[in-house]
Amino acid sequence: MRLAVAQIVTGADLAANLGLIRDYATRAKTAGAELVVFPEAAMRAFGHPLADIAEPLDGPWATTVRAIAADLDIAVVAGMFTPGEGGRVRNTLLVTGPGIETSYDKIHLFDAFGFAESESVDAGTAPVTFELNGTTIGLATCYDVRFPALFTANARAGAAVNIVCASWGAGEGKAEQWDLLIRARAVDSTTFVVACGQADPATLGLPSAGATPTGIGHSAVVSPLGSPLVALGGAPELAVVDVDPSVIPDVRGKLPVLANARSF
Repeated sequence: MRLAVAQIVTGADLAANLGLIRDYATRAKTAGAELVVFPEAAMRAFGHPLADIAEPLDGPWATTVRAIAADLDIAVVAGMFTPGEGGRVRNTLLVTGPGIETSYDKIHLFDAFGFAESESVDAGTAPVTFELNGTTIGLATCYDVRFPALFTANARAGAAVNIVCASWGAGEGKAEQWDLLIRARAVDSTTFVVACGQADPATLGLPSAGATPTGIGHSAVVSPLGSPLVALGGAPELAVVDVDPSVIPDVRGKLPVLANARSF
């Protein structure tokens, strides 16, 4: 499977962000990718109002992403915001493409490091996987990466690949934690982990959003044994990488953590 990681910086303008999605998806398709993964908050970056732009999965923003995927004949994963309860939104991953249509609402909300995502976001309630050309793929968003059970649940549901879309907050030790966590989740679940974060706005000369998580880059694709197959820096970039899901049974034969796990 050839896939692409689109490490971009989004802003407040929904149309401009759609332009980035079309540009990077086109480049991914030209490079032969079957799937292109965009970060969390691809619809609109954190630090801007969200309730006023949240829309259902059949709304105009998602419909345009769906059309891009159809026009290019490529699967797309992109972070957006859908309506929640009581004025809140849901932090949603849209998955769309030829024969594929699903979504995932972020389960673990980022109430940490001085930020309270739960004040404006409703939590999702269930894991989600989808199938692309015979390969099952699990979904996760940002803070979810700190919770191994989601990744192992996806693996037990058949996932050979786990996607993590993020808008990872900057701060002391945060880049090191990101690297540690995505590699650990790959080994925990014996899956490939495709981790796509927002790029660092500072690389484009854009101002910091203060305590609001925007992005640090460092997107990566990690093997089921925790080795990085590709690792990016802080700047916007498209990375294309081939992964071979057929190796998963052999990896799980050598490292049967899913089979050996016990509940307490």
